[in-house]
Amino acid sequence: MNNPAVSVPAVERLRNRTPPSNNADTARDSQSVGSNHSKPRTQKPSAPSKNDEGWRRIVRNFSPSWFAMTMGTGIVANIFVTIPWKAEWLRILGIVFFVLNTALFSLAFGISFLRYTIWPEIWTVMIQDPNNSLFLGTVPMGFATLIEMWVAVCVPAWGDGAAYVAFGLWILDSVVAVAVTVSLAILLMSASYQRSLDSITAAQLLPIAATIVAAGAGSEVASVIPNPQIALGVVITSYALWGMATPMAFTVLAIYYQRLALHKMPSREVIVSAFLPLGPLGFGGFTILNLGLRAAEIFPITGTLDPMAGRIAYILGFFLALIMWGWGLLWFCFALAALWKTAREQGVPFNMGWWGFTFPLGVYATSTILIGEELPSLLFRVLGTIFGVAVILLWIVIAAGTARGAYSGEMFRAPCLVNLKNETHPAPQDAAETEKARN
Repeated sequence: MNNPAVSVPAVERLRNRTPPSNNADTARDSQSVGSNHSKPRTQKPSAPSKNDEGWRRIVRNFSPSWFAMTMGTGIVANIFVTIPWKAEWLRILGIVFFVLNTALFSLAFGISFLRYTIWPEIWTVMIQDPNNSLFLGTVPMGFATLIEMWVAVCVPAWGDGAAYVAFGLWILDSVVAVAVTVSLAILLMSASYQRSLDSITAAQLLPIAATIVAAGAGSEVASVIPNPQIALGVVITSYALWGMATPMAFTVLAIYYQRLALHKMPSREVIVSAFLPLGPLGFGGFTILNLGLRAAEIFPITGTLDPMAGRIAYILGFFLALIMWGWGLLWFCFALAALWKTAREQGVPFNMGWWGFTFPLGVYATSTILIGEELPSLLFRVLGTIFGVAVILLWIVIAAGTARGAYSGEMFRAPCLVNLKNETHPAPQDAAETEKARN
């Protein structure tokens, strides 16, 4: 499969070319429309662009969707340290994945920085692309998984200084997440093009989920901040972040369900996106319950509202998390049915969208585990562990496929590049593939 951003192969140009003529008069006559002896004028084959070779091709086609890999790796690290049955080897594996995710995020951020520094015009076409721009939400979400592991691993080892580092990183992540959520929503509403309902996918949830994940990271940061007043500010801000994004996610879920009811399943290239609703539902429930836990601890110490306010927030958070968990279970059944039907009838091609298996199911697993610990319930703890193990196994399969595709170069395709001015359009045989990728 050719990269949509690469020009027509030289083989095709040579196949359609006729040998050059040595007769100067014949060459001049070939330009005359009325000549009965005209021959097509010879064109020199254009040299391949340096942007389509080597490291430039990789950097140029490095779309924001690659940050979904850091989300998946980060949630696996979190699962290792949150599994109810603690073991030292699980903690070590969590640290290994934390270090790996830090390296992956740094590499992805560095390549992205090069991409938009060397070719700043790509930023414009990427932002204006109705599908590719949605994956900007994966950047703060991937960063949030690093913050949560920092809280779980580094703060206990290094003390209060590491806690304040987590606080500073959380502020940065929250600002970026809110900027992504608000700006992409405004761009969507003010865009000059008009989208039909059948083009809507669950990827619309990605920019919104970024703010929900930032709120969840805030609930973790508040648990380690030594200053109660600062911790209170983190909790209140996280409640506001949760309120900014979660109701909007419910709205998008209603629209997405209508799209499924009227236009049936998405295409096989994006069918994995059916699992994305588990993200805001799973982590939204985890966040509101965890914020209730922090409120029950911090509100009485700081004298916030009524002495019973923290306990009320905790109780309401638990039941809301349980309701969202049940709603997520329904979407999980929908996603499994859609995937099974599509795989049986058409097959599911491997692409970066497969990372949509990992993070949504992973945060649903952490929500299940937290509910099981608070009830307490062996059923929820076992079910959460099963979900977590499934995510770890999926990560192994998807990481292997991504590494293989990256080595061969097949994974480095950015369809939005065809919108660049003075860019060669894809060959006719690639047009269908480009359209599938854009949808």
